[in-house]
Amino acid sequence: MLLKINLNHPQPRLIGKIAEILRDGGLVIYPTDTTYGLGCNIFSKKAIEKIYSIKKMNKHKPLSFICSDFSEISKFAKVSKKTYRIMRRLLPGPYTFILPSTNEVPKLMLSRFKTIGVRIPDNKICLAIVQELQAPIVSTTVSMGDEIILYDPVEMQEKLGRIVDVIIDGGIIISDPSSVIDLTGEPPKVLRKGKGGVSMFV
Repeated sequence: MLLKINLNHPQPRLIGKIAEILRDGGLVIYPTDTTYGLGCNIFSKKAIEKIYSIKKMNKHKPLSFICSDFSEISKFAKVSKKTYRIMRRLLPGPYTFILPSTNEVPKLMLSRFKTIGVRIPDNKICLAIVQELQAPIVSTTVSMGDEIILYDPVEMQEKLGRIVDVIIDGGIIISDPSSVIDLTGEPPKVLRKGKGGVSMFV
């Protein structure tokens, strides 16, 4: 199902419908401030396993997830004062931050180092979904097994429409993925240079 949602003023009725799909273990493709994301409720083990299957990913490679605000991040990650200051400066924005996890994170979402990747994208649709769901959603770029990123929701409908529950049409989005910054040690490390500027870390 291809669903059009207003990018600047997401309709509450439609956001509620998507949140209900996620509560029921469904998969959603949604726009972010970088690329489209393929996501599910982080507490749905079956849905997470389906995402690994769709993307042909190694299950030892952890998935990142989207939080609605810093309060939610602090529930799932250990955040020092310095880490908070860095994130406060850059979020919402095109960054994924690697942080030490808390016990609230499902084991399937953890790396072997017990760290997680978290995002707060600068996109009203995905943040509205997370707020309505009252739980984080998985964030992984929409791509085929050969890592060809999909930018057009119409093409996504053709290739993935039968295996996801809803695709949110936010128009064609051509962008670099998020920059990935590891804040688990000192100094912070740039693991991937993407859309977000990294000059303060190099």
